[in-house]
Amino acid sequence: MRYLLLMALATVLVGGGCSDDSGGGGSSDSDSDSDSDSDTDTDTDTDTGPIECNMGEYSGYVEISKQADIAALAGYTSISEDLLIQECLSCTDLNELICLASVGERLVIQYNDVLTNLDGLSALTLVGGYLEISANFALTNLDGLSALTSVGGGLRIDNNTALTSLDGLSALTSVGEDLWIYYNSVLPDCEVCELLDQLTSVPADIEVHDNLDDECTPVPAGCP
Repeated sequence: MRYLLLMALATVLVGGGCSDDSGGGGSSDSDSDSDSDSDTDTDTDTDTGPIECNMGEYSGYVEISKQADIAALAGYTSISEDLLIQECLSCTDLNELICLASVGERLVIQYNDVLTNLDGLSALTLVGGYLEISANFALTNLDGLSALTSVGGGLRIDNNTALTSLDGLSALTSVGEDLWIYYNSVLPDCEVCELLDQLTSVPADIEVHDNLDDECTPVPAGCP
């Protein structure tokens, strides 16, 4: 009899312990679920949508030497003086210049080692002064300049060792002064000849040399 009473007591004690542990576990799970549900990722959402072209003209000249400088020009449609994009070792794209339609004076793009294209300049139609594209060693094309029709000063394209095509300048009809295209080692001379052929007036001074020699058939009329 004493043995049976001890066994019954042990059963009651063990059952009560399981009930308490279960209740405690349920409370802990509820707290955990509540913490998890309250955690959202809305505070990490930085998508601001498309750039609005509502900033008008930037008065003065701009020199870009880091990617953040490009972001500061987002929304501007024109720059009254020079735009210099040079020695920008962090510039991988010009996408935030998508609204820019004109540069009043010089546009210089040079010594930007990792810049592969000019796609952010797709709205640009006019450069009032010189356009210089020099020593951008990763630049493969000028397709981002497809809307450009007029360069008031001279056009200089040199030492872009990965540049293979001038197709991006297909809308360009006017170069006011000189045209210099040289030391672009993989750019066929025929590309330059075709560009000269589409211009409505002959630049005052033309220098074309040390590009990739090839034979144009037929030779464009403006080819030196």
